[in-house]
Amino acid sequence: MLTMSGINKAFGARELFIDATLQVNRQDRIGLVGPNGAGKTTLISFILGEQSPDSGQISFERGVSCGYLPQESAAVGDETVIELATGITPEYIKLRRILKAWEANHPVDALHPEDIHDDVHDRFNELGGYRLEAKARQILAGLSFRQSDFDRPATEMSGGWVMRAHLARLLTQEPDLLLLDEPTNHLDLEALLWFQEYLKAYPGAILVISHDREFLNQLVGSIVEIRQSRLLRYRGNYDDYLAQREAYEHQQLAAFKHQEREIARLMEFVNRFRAKNTKATQAQSKLRQIERMEKVAAPEGDDSKIDFHFPQPQRSGQRVIKLQDIHHAYDTTVVYSGMDFQAERAQRIVLVGPNGAGKSTLLKILAGVVTPQQGVRTLGHNVKTGYYSQYRVDMLNPARTVLEEAMDTPQRVGEQAVRTLLGCFLFRGDDVFKWVSVLSGGEKSRLALVKLLLDPPNLLLMDEPTTHLDMSSIDALAYALDQFEGTLIFISHDVYFIRALANHVVHVNAGQLTHYPGGYQYYLDKTKAVSARAGLTSGSDGNPITGTTTPVGVGADSAGASRKDQKRLEAEQRQARSRQRKSIQAAVHILERQIQELESRQVELVAELEKPETYEANGRAIQINRELMEIHERLPTLNAEWEAQATQLTTLD
Repeated sequence: MLTMSGINKAFGARELFIDATLQVNRQDRIGLVGPNGAGKTTLISFILGEQSPDSGQISFERGVSCGYLPQESAAVGDETVIELATGITPEYIKLRRILKAWEANHPVDALHPEDIHDDVHDRFNELGGYRLEAKARQILAGLSFRQSDFDRPATEMSGGWVMRAHLARLLTQEPDLLLLDEPTNHLDLEALLWFQEYLKAYPGAILVISHDREFLNQLVGSIVEIRQSRLLRYRGNYDDYLAQREAYEHQQLAAFKHQEREIARLMEFVNRFRAKNTKATQAQSKLRQIERMEKVAAPEGDDSKIDFHFPQPQRSGQRVIKLQDIHHAYDTTVVYSGMDFQAERAQRIVLVGPNGAGKSTLLKILAGVVTPQQGVRTLGHNVKTGYYSQYRVDMLNPARTVLEEAMDTPQRVGEQAVRTLLGCFLFRGDDVFKWVSVLSGGEKSRLALVKLLLDPPNLLLMDEPTTHLDMSSIDALAYALDQFEGTLIFISHDVYFIRALANHVVHVNAGQLTHYPGGYQYYLDKTKAVSARAGLTSGSDGNPITGTTTPVGVGADSAGASRKDQKRLEAEQRQARSRQRKSIQAAVHILERQIQELESRQVELVAELEKPETYEANGRAIQINRELMEIHERLPTLNAEWEAQATQLTTLD
């Protein structure tokens, strides 16, 4: 449905794309990745026709429609939320307003479509009519809008909620190709999970830019990476891409080293014999051979791996903070009524729950930013709190450079160490000498994070800290917080980040806190088990089964026989599960052996590619590369099979 071929684009001396090629087919799920500034948004602008490449072709199948969600600042006019969500065309909104105005001035029992101008009503139905509105309402609810929000003017909503409404409009419109730039930035965890599942069944193709690797793992079937000005496509999800990229880098490094050795050998001949008349012609031939070579680029390093030891806070007491009998409301909206909460040293607590449940309010009460209307907040011995939210950016000094601001901390940290950390958060090279006053909102957020990590409190409270961060920066933050020896309480919609850090989950809903003393997977397993038990305790009508009765005429002997039958059935079920477990275990062992053999063979082949004599044997290098490609294609399939079998095995334990 979309083909891009031979795309070239340069900005001054910098070549952004060189002979880039991309094909998008119907129902493709593609993740577009690459470092900041690599050209992801520029590529999207080519597809939308907002910019043109210097050369190359972009072609669509006839009739293909595109829909685009920008990362920030989608426009909004005088529409209500529901009008924005159904605004597939300005005409639809206009016709809907005409019909709504007519309905408001007529009693319901007198409402007849023929009383309205036929052209208005017929055209409204052609554009989707009220079926479209019903679909939009369902999508808005999935994105955590309340019924009472639907008829509110969109201008009354925050920027994040406006972006959600625009996202609802795209999903309602259902274009053939959906282009999404960081669509999860403005979603809470509950809305993100709903959105993720919705996209899995989306009928069109999806091209998405995202720094949420769990989201990419769940959704996409291929990854397109912008690297060294080219588009490289990998089959599978984000984790598959990382494995394949590592193998590709091994091959590229081997080829690069071999070419360097070959060039050195040829140059040695040139330098030795270019001054001799009898050898000058051969020397010139060797030089031309070097010039004709298609140079192999050295593989790029991985910016996500850092080597830095963060300063640690002073040790607190065992009980870090306690809330007792907390009551808090906003006007008539009661958030908490008699809520209790407690955190202990070294806990890493993530707050999860639907939007509007009170997670941010709880975090602000813990931080002392919000004073509850009733109740007691008690800090433990030697506790120092630090709260990370967007308001922190206002605490930066605009008259300083990035480096000066980062080094202005009570902790004594060397300049090189500070610059290393700044580099992990995308302040590289001369960026550290930029004035704070000219930084964007995202850059200020990253700088505030750096300052927090350089002088961390022993109770760290963070509200959506991964917003505005790319994947390498998220890795750097997770790495830093993994070393953190204090207590961490945070809110995040990034499942990868949550899995990396949380050892305790608190579900917040309708003013009630439910504690899960384990990581995110433990929380998922427990909530699924509760749902399953709820299903088992419901009758066919969906109502709970409150008790059991014995049929008339059934005595004690019959009850005893029933118990024996039950025990026999349970024993048979245990034996069946045991046989199934042994069968799956055998399959897992076979898959593990096959994977290990392939990985060992992969190492052998890469090592052979690094040997000069490999290239002297006619066709051997080609044969090795062909076998490596077969291994790269086979490993993801085996790993997926192993994961499926291993997951099934855990359900039988």
